[in-house]
Amino acid sequence: MIPRTAVPAWAAALAGLTAAAVALGIGQLAAGVIGGDSSPVVAVGNAAVDLTPGWLKDWAIATFGENDKNVLLGGIFVVIALLAAGFGLLSRIRVGYGRLALLVFGVIGAWAAATRPDAGMIDILPALVGAWAGTSTLTRLFRRLEPKDADYPDRADSSNGEPSDRAEEQAAQDAAGGVEPGDHPQLEKPPVMLAGTRLRTIDRRRLFTGVATGAGIAVAAGAAGVWIGDRNNVSAERAQVAAELPKPATPLAPLPAGVDFKVPNLSPFVTPNHDFYRVDTALALPNVDPKTWTLKIHGMVDRPVEITFADLLKRPIIEADLTLACVSNPVGGPYVGNARWLGVSMAAVLREAGIKAGADMLLSTSADGWTAGTPVEVVMDGRDALFAFAMNGEPLPVAHGFPVRQVVPGLYGYVSATKWVVDVEVTRFDQARAYWTDRGWDAEGPIKTQSRIDTPRNKTQPGRNVIAGVAWAQTKGIAKVEVKVDEGPWREAKLAEVPGLDTWRQWMIEADLATGMHTLSCRATDETGYTQTADGAPPEPNGATGYHHVLVETT
Repeated sequence: MIPRTAVPAWAAALAGLTAAAVALGIGQLAAGVIGGDSSPVVAVGNAAVDLTPGWLKDWAIATFGENDKNVLLGGIFVVIALLAAGFGLLSRIRVGYGRLALLVFGVIGAWAAATRPDAGMIDILPALVGAWAGTSTLTRLFRRLEPKDADYPDRADSSNGEPSDRAEEQAAQDAAGGVEPGDHPQLEKPPVMLAGTRLRTIDRRRLFTGVATGAGIAVAAGAAGVWIGDRNNVSAERAQVAAELPKPATPLAPLPAGVDFKVPNLSPFVTPNHDFYRVDTALALPNVDPKTWTLKIHGMVDRPVEITFADLLKRPIIEADLTLACVSNPVGGPYVGNARWLGVSMAAVLREAGIKAGADMLLSTSADGWTAGTPVEVVMDGRDALFAFAMNGEPLPVAHGFPVRQVVPGLYGYVSATKWVVDVEVTRFDQARAYWTDRGWDAEGPIKTQSRIDTPRNKTQPGRNVIAGVAWAQTKGIAKVEVKVDEGPWREAKLAEVPGLDTWRQWMIEADLATGMHTLSCRATDETGYTQTADGAPPEPNGATGYHHVLVETT
C-alpha cells in the first residue's frame, strides 16, 4: 500500500472536505426525518450561541442586526471546512486518525443536540449517522488515492527497494528500443514519492470521480433533509387557526384619525408583520403545533395550571395596541415596532393559579429553552400584559412566536416578550436567573423614554423640509417631542394622535435647511414630565440613552 505521507496535501484536504460535506448532508437528511432542532449544524450553532459571551452577542447584534444568525451559520461552515481539511491532512499519516477526528466531531454534534432543553435521545442520531457517513467517505476516497497494480507493474517489488524481475525486463526492452526510462508511457502520471528507484503516482481521475460522487450525495441528501423538514412546519396549523381566530370580548375602536401622518419614509403607526423586528437566539425557528401546545403555570402558586391552545381560545379575549422594543436597540435604532395584539390576560391566568406571598418573578420558558424573568407586580398592575396568539389581525407568524407568546407593555423584550412560550414558573429574583440576566443585563428592564428621526436621513434638498420620526414611552405616553437643527433652539414638533399610552407616537416639524451639512437632533418628554437625557449610554445593561442625531447633507 502506498504510504499515507505520499498523498499530496491538496488531495488529502479535498478528501477531508468531501467527507465532511457528506457527513453534513446525511446528518441533515436524518434531522429532516426526525424533525425538531436535531440538525448537526443547528445544534452546534445553538450551543455556540449559548456559550458565546454576552459582550460578543451584543457586538454581533449591533454589527449585523437581524442577520447575526446568518453570519454565525456562515462562520460555523467556515470553521467546519477548515477542520475538515485538517482531518484530511491528518489522514495522510494514517486514515484512522482522520476517521477518529470525524467521529469526535460527530460526538460533539450529538452532545450539542442532546443538551437542548427540548431534546430527546433520538436527537443525537443525525450527528452520529452523519459522522459514520463521513468516515466511510474518507476511507473510500483514500483508497482511490492508492496506485492500481495494473498501472504499476513494479508494485510487486521486493521490500528492500531492489527492482523486480519484471521491472528489469522492461528496462532491458526500453534500452533495446532506445526508450529512455523517463519516457515510458506508464510513468506519465504526476509523481508523488520516490521509494528506492520507483516512482508512485495518484490517479486524479479516480479521485475527482469520488469527490464528485461524494459532493452529489451531500447536496442531494442535504436538499432532501431540508425539504422533508419543511414539510414538518406548521403552515397548515397556522392557516386553520386563522380560519377560527376568535373575536375580542370588547373590540378596540378603530384607530383615531390623524394617528399616521403618512409622511414618506416615516415609520407607519402599525408595523406590518413582515417588517416587525426580530431579535432572538433561535437559529432554527421552533415549529410548535397548537394541537399539542400546552402552557404550564407552576412554582409558587396555590393551584398549578396547564392550558391547551383550545382552552386558551375559550377564555375572554383582549385586543390591545402595544409597542415592543428590544433592549439591544441603540439610540435611533430599528428594533422597535407597533402592532395590534390579540390574546388572553396574563394577570387573569395567574390569579386563577393563585400567586403565593413572596413571589416576585415570572420565569417564562420558550419551546427552544430560552428564558425571561418578568416582575410579577408589573404583570398584575392592570396593564394589558397578554399571552398573545395574533398580531395585526392574523395568527402570530412563526418568527414572532406562533402559537403563543408573551407581550408586556413597558418592559424591554428580554425580560417580558417570550416567544413560543410553554412554561411560566412563579418564583423569586433571588432564586432564579433568566437567559440575559445571567449574562450581565439588569433583571427588570423597564422601557426608557426614547425618540428617533426617520426622515430625512443622509441627503435631502435645500429649502423647506419635513423632519419626522417616532417616540415611545410605553405605559407613560409621549407628551412632547422637540427638534433642533445644528446649534439652533429646541422647537416643539407636532404630535400625531394615539389610541393610548402604550404605543409609539409619530411627530413632525418643518424646517428650512440651507445648502451644506446639518445635524438634526430630537428629544422626547413623557406624560410624567420626564425628558430623555442627553447623556449617551450603550444598550447594556438596561437600555441605551441619549439624543438621536442625524447628519444630513443638502445639495
